[in-house]
Amino acid sequence: MAPDPRAIANLAIVQVYAAPTYGWKGAVAVHPWIIFKRAGESRYNRYEVISWGSGDKVRRHTNIPDGYWYGAKPRLLVEHRGPSAEAMISQIEAAIKSYPWPTTYHAWPGPNSNTFLAHIGREVPSLKLDLSANALGKDYRPLWRPIGLPPSGRGLQVSILGVAGVAGVAGVTVGAEEGFEVNLLGLNMGLDFTPFRLRLPFIGGLGHDNLQQNNP
Repeated sequence: MAPDPRAIANLAIVQVYAAPTYGWKGAVAVHPWIIFKRAGESRYNRYEVISWGSGDKVRRHTNIPDGYWYGAKPRLLVEHRGPSAEAMISQIEAAIKSYPWPTTYHAWPGPNSNTFLAHIGREVPSLKLDLSANALGKDYRPLWRPIGLPPSGRGLQVSILGVAGVAGVAGVTVGAEEGFEVNLLGLNMGLDFTPFRLRLPFIGGLGHDNLQQNNP
């Protein structure tokens, strides 16, 4: 699914993938990762958060860039090529370094692999990231910062630890890529308008896929 990096060595590229996560959790949640390369490079960098192993959960080059995730085929969520991709790579690398929970992993409510990609999306709005409703952990926010940007980096989100909103009501996300979404106990549902689709727990959504693509 990723272009041969040697064939497009003169072109910068950024892609985000997601695939059903490992084991029984794959029926209700996804695992995302990001790959990128600058113009002049002939190899992709792949970053993701992985639960197993001690120390830093942020891993680089653990798997091939666009490989299956434990037998599950990935779906391309975002693709940027050319100058727009080149411009955001330094921001992506800075976001990876500033991830607040590099040694912590909790499948629910987070922080986890979706929390990691959501952090990158918030720090790099030009990525135009739209994580699906079954990206459990994408709405995880610390107790001391319940209000801020959604994973797309453009809009508003109210969420406490990704399981509820302020005063016990459901968390709410209104974003440029997410549309309108409510969150309760980590389950999300709502409406996406770019394009129109239902955002649903467990399956992610119904309607057209929202692939963010920017090619030269």
